Amino acid sequence: MIEILALGAFAGLLIYAACSDIASLTIPNWVSLALAGIFPIAAAATGMAWADIGLHVLFGVGALAVGFFLFAANIFGGGDAKLLAATAIWTGYPGFPHFLLWMALAGGALALSILAARTLIRQAETQPAFVHRLLKPRGGVPYGVAIMIGGLMAIPALPFGFAALTMP
Repeated sequence: MIEILALGAFAGLLIYAACSDIASLTIPNWVSLALAGIFPIAAAATGMAWADIGLHVLFGVGALAVGFFLFAANIFGGGDAKLLAATAIWTGYPGFPHFLLWMALAGGALALSILAARTLIRQAETQPAFVHRLLKPRGGVPYGVAIMIGGLMAIPALPFGFAALTMP
């Protein structure tokens, strides 16, 4: 039961972050903090060894360092870097390649779609306001969507995975 609640919180927070990123090109800090804070509690409640929990958190700290490098290089937004790190805590090293693959594929498709839309759709014709913002020539790309897709696709590789969803 705890595994299902943990996976629900993981998925729900990722979906909320993606929706917020689409609407305003920002990801609230509390979403990343909640993701990072829920994992150790849920993992301990399901019997995960403290050493393994620590390795997951340490891996997330490493991902945060890489994310801030990408932020400093103006490749990523700050919210994206924090969300990436919080998701990395959940995947740990074993699930991170799966997450990274899906995130990269979704991010590439998202960026190409937005670039194509910017050339094909007249900006004055767009409604609602967030679509208008996404279609600005120098506008950002809501990469939280790609992080969400990568995280959701990595659920089978999470410590809880789909084993929590199967019937005994």
